[in-house]
Amino acid sequence: MEKTMHGHRSYDIDMTEGSVFWHVLRFALPLLAGNIFQQLYNTVDTWVVGNYVSNEAFSAVGTVSPIINMLIGAFMGLSSGAGVVISQYYGAKNPKKVHDAVHTAIMLTFLLAIAFTALGIGITPVMLRFMKTPEEVFPESAAYLRIYFSGMTGMLFYNMGAGILRAVGDSRRPFYYLVVAAAINTVLDLVFVLMLGMGVEGVAYATIIAQAISAALTLFTLLRSNSCIRVIPRDIRIHGEMLKKTVLVGIPAALQMAITAFSNVFVQSYINQFGAACMGGWTAYSKVDQLIFLPMQSLALAATTFVGQNLGMGQIDRAKKGVRTSLIMAMVSTVVISCVVIAFAAPLVSFFNGDASVIEFGALFLRRLTPFYVLCCINQIYSGALRGAGNSRAPMVIMLFSFVLFRQIYLYVVSHFIANEILPLAMGYPAGWLVCSLLTLAYYRRAQFGRNRLTSDQEIRSNA
Repeated sequence: MEKTMHGHRSYDIDMTEGSVFWHVLRFALPLLAGNIFQQLYNTVDTWVVGNYVSNEAFSAVGTVSPIINMLIGAFMGLSSGAGVVISQYYGAKNPKKVHDAVHTAIMLTFLLAIAFTALGIGITPVMLRFMKTPEEVFPESAAYLRIYFSGMTGMLFYNMGAGILRAVGDSRRPFYYLVVAAAINTVLDLVFVLMLGMGVEGVAYATIIAQAISAALTLFTLLRSNSCIRVIPRDIRIHGEMLKKTVLVGIPAALQMAITAFSNVFVQSYINQFGAACMGGWTAYSKVDQLIFLPMQSLALAATTFVGQNLGMGQIDRAKKGVRTSLIMAMVSTVVISCVVIAFAAPLVSFFNGDASVIEFGALFLRRLTPFYVLCCINQIYSGALRGAGNSRAPMVIMLFSFVLFRQIYLYVVSHFIANEILPLAMGYPAGWLVCSLLTLAYYRRAQFGRNRLTSDQEIRSNA
């Protein structure tokens, strides 16, 4: 099926030639569908506990995302570094470098899985206290997190394996595996909670089992591949050059994602002071929020891969055209989705929890915050493009300033000097989006794309 690096194949996409729009769309659609199914993990969990367990369980599962995302975000940043390195060498048609980068990524995942599992279990009680988790919610939040972190190895290997496949333009098979995993997760949720009465622990076990299956399918694909991304067990080791280049892109992205997620712990502490009903409304809003972000995030990843491959061939103008195409597609899709969400805010919240107070809070958040999501298209697409060029430092600095420093100052000033009320505090999110988009746009317009390539013109000429 994949006889040569750029020969006949069914899944890899060489984005260095052909229609820009078609390549972006072809890559982004299965990625979008896959991301939707990935969101189903936690969405199904919250739906099951919200409808069949209790409001406390609903809040417990829904409000621990900032803690999970601290570690997951750090890993995803590092994996994005590996993806950029692989996509640039793939675009440069250098199979030996791709091989080394892939095996370095797999070994790095193994080492980080051990470290992150121990760290996640260790920080759970501390972070829940720091987040001012109410006593009636604390035990179930702690139980869910301990189980989730104990089984997070599957999630890490799936995401790294999927990142490797996407770096060479294959976004379809990661999608297929997520469909399988999401279906298994849904069935196990219902079995563990409805039939076995396991409550929060049941949905946590369902999640880690499903993630392990998606990881196994992804690793099996890499082991059986006939292309340069094939994983050969005896070759799995750290290659110093590839590790250095992965870290060059990955560490800034990892710091950005982890620290941004940590800052959301502060935001959640402001939300938690308004009680369980408000927490439930925020949980429901957060589930819809994640779905609104999916099209732009999928297109941002498409821009990252497109830019990486084309800069690998030194095609700067084509790379920029791919970024413009991705931005237009992201803005159009986000506006359409936002209109639907605003129109059906209350029914969307009631899907997760039927409590009248929860619906009131959740619908309020959706109606007031959703009109601002189009701003995020700018910072998401341009940041993805910069990472594809090997520059993850600038997006890190901009996002940390906007989503951490600025947002925390905003929350402090509003809560202490203006109005310690839920809606003004919630508006800290769109305020941060606006600042981030303005700064990202200003930087992107001044950026020199080709300067950040990880591949050199000499490598391209010698391996083309």
